[in-house]
Amino acid sequence: MLGNIRSYIIEILYLLPAIVPALCVHEYFHAQVSTWLGDPLPRSTGRLTLDPRKHIDIMGFLMLLIVRFGWAKPVYVDPRYYKHKKLGMSLVAVAGPIANLLLGFICTALYILCFRLGSSTVEIVIRQILAYCIIINVGLAVFNLIPISPLDGSKLLAAFLPLKAYEKVLKFERYGFIVLIVLLFDIPLRLLTILGVPYSLAQWFSLTTYLGIARGYIMDAYFWLLDPLARLVLG
Repeated sequence: MLGNIRSYIIEILYLLPAIVPALCVHEYFHAQVSTWLGDPLPRSTGRLTLDPRKHIDIMGFLMLLIVRFGWAKPVYVDPRYYKHKKLGMSLVAVAGPIANLLLGFICTALYILCFRLGSSTVEIVIRQILAYCIIINVGLAVFNLIPISPLDGSKLLAAFLPLKAYEKVLKFERYGFIVLIVLLFDIPLRLLTILGVPYSLAQWFSLTTYLGIARGYIMDAYFWLLDPLARLVLG
């Protein structure tokens, strides 16, 4: 029992320096891109900053630590200031996930560098923190690109769907959170396994399966790009 508590506390200590920057960078880039497009609202509401106090939602943060599903304070924007409203909303939406992918890429570079420099206790701890940073940032990016409201992917749809089709999608936005909860708790997978469907087949009806595959591909791409460069630089 004490061992489990100790392991959980250690994991939390590793997660904290990974989650806070990931959430702040994500929301900051939403605010920054909207500002670049002429919207004064993010600046006037104090969101054009990396200050965690402006972005962290306490309940969402605790949920992220406990069940690995959480949220930050949403950045409010005013699309009326965008020259092209549909394109502007899409750019603002995709800015958060792209920021997390870039941060994950940087953390991967630092991880490889630390891995090749040595294996002292401090370096091991730093590598572990960086590993969590990579997982959290890539996971947050992939998760937010799901085209279900209130996630960023639902707004990104505007760039690919005709206006009339997108307006029809918007009518179902109110149900998005319910659909998301059903998928996050793997309800389809659980129902199928209860009905006797083999797990090897039922897993393909699980959102977690696809999120894991997408995250794995991105992380593999990071290491594929950066590891040869690290070998060249460090010899």
